[in-house]
Amino acid sequence: MKYIFVDYRITNEEETNLLKLGYKILKCPPNSSLYEAVCGHPDMLMHIIDDKNIVVHRDMDINFINTLRSLGINVLLSSSSLIYKYPYDIILNAVNLKNFFIHYIKYTDTVLLDKIHNKKIINVKQGYTKCSTAIVKDTALITSDKIIASVMEKENVDVLLLPPGDIILPGLDYGFIGGCCGMIEENKIAFYGDLKYYAYGKEVMNFLHKHDVEPIFLSDGKLIDRGSIFKVES
Repeated sequence: MKYIFVDYRITNEEETNLLKLGYKILKCPPNSSLYEAVCGHPDMLMHIIDDKNIVVHRDMDINFINTLRSLGINVLLSSSSLIYKYPYDIILNAVNLKNFFIHYIKYTDTVLLDKIHNKKIINVKQGYTKCSTAIVKDTALITSDKIIASVMEKENVDVLLLPPGDIILPGLDYGFIGGCCGMIEENKIAFYGDLKYYAYGKEVMNFLHKHDVEPIFLSDGKLIDRGSIFKVES
């Protein structure tokens, strides 16, 4: 079975379109310690190590944890609690690729760090690493962060660097490219919204085509940052 992790506030349209694709939906319970704008964002609340191992923030709702465990997932609790003030809200917001782990390592939760020691660690001074980065392939990223782009290009990763903005994040000025999408299959990426309404949609479409990845649009409208879309299979 394939499961998709989403913000508990996704719309009926977005949820229906995910269900039509054959996925079971797991809605992340909100964390009251975070800003309301991001309190239900999966990329703030949890980190997928692989299909069988997930780190969640230590104060995660016990019913949600029990649901994950009932699916055969090993649930690890973060060593630190999430706190609304930066950088104590970014402990799990990292980019995890096959060979690389990208984050502001000084603030990465120690439980998570312990699980990725076999990868090359890329330290960047961008705490919201996953928010800022859409994973297209293990060798292809889209980001609005110049430092992430520069560092990963040196690692022979193909990077599309986009200007920030033109992505909705209710309650804040704008959202980020990594927070409005996520890979749901090896060659399919789902978006909250439609790229035809995005200022840099053509550039993204060309990049996806280059890497043989098909975009799936979960709603008809501008891109919305609801926290990254995560998928696991059990």
